[in-house]
Amino acid sequence: MKRDELRALILSEISNIAPEVDLASLKPDADIREALDFDSMDVMNLVIALHKKLSVDIPDGDAIKLVTLDGAIDYLANKLG
Repeated sequence: MKRDELRALILSEISNIAPEVDLASLKPDADIREALDFDSMDVMNLVIALHKKLSVDIPDGDAIKLVTLDGAIDYLANKLG
């Protein structure tokens, strides 16, 4: 999967979790938790959604690598090979 496809998928899943957020204002290196007021449950829901969509195992300890858009893209691109 290409990086732009991963970006679109991640943003789509964020939108599913928090439809009221303005995704256009999300900077690629911003901490999603702060920028979108995500709590730990929101982050976990994002991790679960990405796991289901991509069939990628994401250990609990790796969830921190998904807290920025760029970080999530990098992590998932690496996992997908």
